[in-house]
Amino acid sequence: MKPFRKNVALAIDGGGIRGIMVAKALTMLEDALGQPAYETFRLTAGTSTGSILAAGIASDIGARALLDMYVDLGDKLFKKSFFAWTWLLRGYRYSRKPLIKMFGEMLENKTLGQLWDSPPSSALVLTTYDLVSNQTRFIKSWKPQYRDWSVLKAVLASSAAPTYFPVIDGRYTDGGVGAYNNPCFIAAYEIVKYLRWDENETTLISLGTGRLPPSVKIGEPDRYTPLHWLPRIIESRAHDSADQQVGLVSAMFPALDFRRIQVDLKEPIEVDDASKIHDLLNYGEEMGKKLLSDELDPMRNATQDLAPAMHPTPLTAKGDQI
Repeated sequence: MKPFRKNVALAIDGGGIRGIMVAKALTMLEDALGQPAYETFRLTAGTSTGSILAAGIASDIGARALLDMYVDLGDKLFKKSFFAWTWLLRGYRYSRKPLIKMFGEMLENKTLGQLWDSPPSSALVLTTYDLVSNQTRFIKSWKPQYRDWSVLKAVLASSAAPTYFPVIDGRYTDGGVGAYNNPCFIAAYEIVKYLRWDENETTLISLGTGRLPPSVKIGEPDRYTPLHWLPRIIESRAHDSADQQVGLVSAMFPALDFRRIQVDLKEPIEVDDASKIHDLLNYGEEMGKKLLSDELDPMRNATQDLAPAMHPTPLTAKGDQI
């Protein structure tokens, strides 16, 4: 692996239980560097399951502890019960109490303001979608309106995946509902425009949560029922926007040492399929090896042609967009 530059940032995609592969890869990075991830990354950004990992690292929690939590939490959080099967009557499948209990204890009631004020400052950016104002909001550890938010609340707001968990405060749902299931672009923007890091002195690591290659077919589209379409639309939209964000970073911040790491799945793994934990650990090892050998995602280059035709309207949007 090429040495990191002076400043190192991390952005992690959404993907539910597939966050296990990222946690596993990060343990391998910690072993290789001989130090915990929270001593390596000065900025962490995440969406949905990525928000859990990003917030954990910003809160000085090691990757091994986060991986153990994911493995232990899987069956408890995504429990296939009568409660889960009646979600059409209620609007969501699972209770988030196991996550609140387990991750909440690890976070020790920290607020976003405490992360930013405690030296060295932890720059944390999480995405959530505001259903009331119909826009993506970026929850940042240094923004005045979020300083009093607990880190746990910020994570819950970013990971309230539609149909899986209820919304937060009657308005906040999963950050992947907007265009930032992959938060690498917002991380790059914050690096350059707010933190004022020199692009030539900065490494940005972007970790995906698995992608289905074109060779893997998902059923027969002409026979999809509404229950087939909903997860298919959500998954496809997340992958498409994720690749677009990669293209934007590559085109708009060319001086960054930008490393996008992704793995191809051999079969679909639903975001709540806790029975695939063993497979996800294997994918995580594959991701870790790619990270340590600088084997970048081919889509990092394939999507660059998208960027020039796309104007980054969030940069000039009103309100809380940036």
